[in-house]
Amino acid sequence: MKWVPGGTFTMGSADTRLPRTERPAHKVRVDGFWIDETEVTNAAFRAFADATGYVTTAEKKPVWEEMQKFLPPGTPRPDESRFVAGSMVFTPPPAAVPLTDMAAWWRYVPGANWRHPNGPASTLDGRDQHPVVHVSWDDAVAYAGWAGKRLPTEAEWERAARGGLEGKRYPWGDDPPTNDRSVANIWHGEFPVRNDELDGYARTAPVRAFPPNGYGLHDTAGNVWEWCQDWYRPDEYERRSGVGLIENPAGPATSFDPADPHTPKRVTRGGSFLCHASYCESYRPAARRGTAPDTGMSHIGFRCVLTPAMWDDLRARGGV
Repeated sequence: MKWVPGGTFTMGSADTRLPRTERPAHKVRVDGFWIDETEVTNAAFRAFADATGYVTTAEKKPVWEEMQKFLPPGTPRPDESRFVAGSMVFTPPPAAVPLTDMAAWWRYVPGANWRHPNGPASTLDGRDQHPVVHVSWDDAVAYAGWAGKRLPTEAEWERAARGGLEGKRYPWGDDPPTNDRSVANIWHGEFPVRNDELDGYARTAPVRAFPPNGYGLHDTAGNVWEWCQDWYRPDEYERRSGVGLIENPAGPATSFDPADPHTPKRVTRGGSFLCHASYCESYRPAARRGTAPDTGMSHIGFRCVLTPAMWDDLRARGGV
């Protein structure tokens, strides 16, 4: 893990060209903490699963009564044959599609999970150091608890991702990524039909494949989205407007997204290998979105944090 010093920073963005979810910029202070140098890898998650027998959300048959909680009232129950364990896998369409139609490149694949990231025929051979994917928020919380850690708050995540650079657009500065400058695992080509793989990877990359930021952290831009502790509201920053300096914000008490009012969401940060400027330039530290906590996808992972108080508690209980 790497130490991120406590301090005050500007959270969000003042750029009116960027989504309203990232505005307004506001001052936040967080206490110091340790954070994983990389996203949690397949090898690390396997150690957890082997030690505990944990079964992830994607490995379980969906339960209709749980699904109903995230659907509009009156949604008809699907045929029983549809209730099969699996997860969402990025599947490039054969030709260009409207970039407003995410269903054109996502497919629910029975048998896809963290052990089989591209479907039941795929394996983790040679992928021990790739970030674990197809993990829900609940799965990430379970791993973090086993490791004696927790998920970062959204404020902690952004503080860490910026690497000490105040007011910069990217973790490395203000210069955008180019085809001849590999700074992150993102999409190069025509999204979503053609990835030219100019950074060397069609999907996830091994952790540490790209240079670290100023705090020594890898892949705070691109590779996989990362779960945070907070509930998501697109208007959270507007709700903070005029409050002044905010200390250690833990996010809203509940989630509400008017564009998807029946689905409570948790914050995800950092963008992924699917991010391209034509679609989502979410490899910026200020970029944020919400994701249903029971969702596992082939581009979502996580990393954990440890506070000094948590460290002292671990030592007191003989955990270290």
